[in-house]
Amino acid sequence: MTTPASAPRTAVYSGTFDPITLGHEDVIRRAASLFDRLIVAVAVAHHKQTLFALEERLAMAAAALADCPGVRVLPFEGLIMDFCRTHGAVAVVRGIRNVTDFDYEAQMAAMNAKLLPTVQTVFLLPSPPVQCISSTLVREIAKLGGDVTAMVSPGVAQRLQQRFARPQR
Repeated sequence: MTTPASAPRTAVYSGTFDPITLGHEDVIRRAASLFDRLIVAVAVAHHKQTLFALEERLAMAAAALADCPGVRVLPFEGLIMDFCRTHGAVAVVRGIRNVTDFDYEAQMAAMNAKLLPTVQTVFLLPSPPVQCISSTLVREIAKLGGDVTAMVSPGVAQRLQQRFARPQR
């Protein structure tokens, strides 16, 4: 990707990742093949209650992506375009599962273009086997005692199981 005369091309994929799912991982791994560097920006998420603390979400993402070259996991707070400017990103990657995601993400892309026109938004569809997975559904299934091993990496599944462990009677 990088030529001697050009700087490495960095992209940012942001989210709360509460928790990171195989759908997220699919988009991240494919995005990593398109850019020299990919930063997975884990949001502080002041605006919503998360199941896992920021440090836990960072650790889960880092562990799930440890074998993915060129990927760094970092925390972020504030505007994603400010984060992109700070890290020299040329693109923001967004996963689109359905029409609802597209409507929201298209609006965000337009607003981001006004904030920082030099950063492009790249939409990727998750691969079909993981397209319907969302963190919200994973949390709900895990909370109800369901098996989420086909939706998250083993380390994430273990943390969910521990979080929702039912007391022995």
